[in-house]
Amino acid sequence: MTCEISYEAGEPLSIPYEEIVRTVVETALDLEGCPYEAEVSVTLTSKEEVRRLNLEFRGIDQTTDVLSFPMAEYVRPADFDFLEEDEAMDCFNPETGELLLGDIVLSVEKIKEQAEAYGHSLKRELAFLTAHSMLHLMGYDHMEQEERRIMEERQQLLMEALDIPRD
Repeated sequence: MTCEISYEAGEPLSIPYEEIVRTVVETALDLEGCPYEAEVSVTLTSKEEVRRLNLEFRGIDQTTDVLSFPMAEYVRPADFDFLEEDEAMDCFNPETGELLLGDIVLSVEKIKEQAEAYGHSLKRELAFLTAHSMLHLMGYDHMEQEERRIMEERQQLLMEALDIPRD
């Protein structure tokens, strides 16, 4: 697994964020049964940068806590069978053979704000947002009620597997 982590925020995050992110990414891949070595890019940045990206890629001029940019479109969440087809070769890094899952962009300010607002530790908030985004990278969504229910169940299972309960 390759997990590229970039820290571009102006303010520090006083937890071992690299270790937390890598653990969540690995656990999510295992829990969802990803049969491939995978590559994920994670950027921790400012809420202004997240706002800029949100406007550029989603047409929404506001900040958010996390953005997910999946590389593949799944027929069903975490169903990796379609990747066996020739057309799916674009989903793999030609140099490493790893599955290109996509990019995660996290707002450090939002992590701090939400941890305080929800009474969570910084670790839990970072882990939760990373878990949420990893599920998006594997085809989960929450636009419809049933999708939301399923995604919330998977998030809960992932947080339990990480042994990071609600504070």
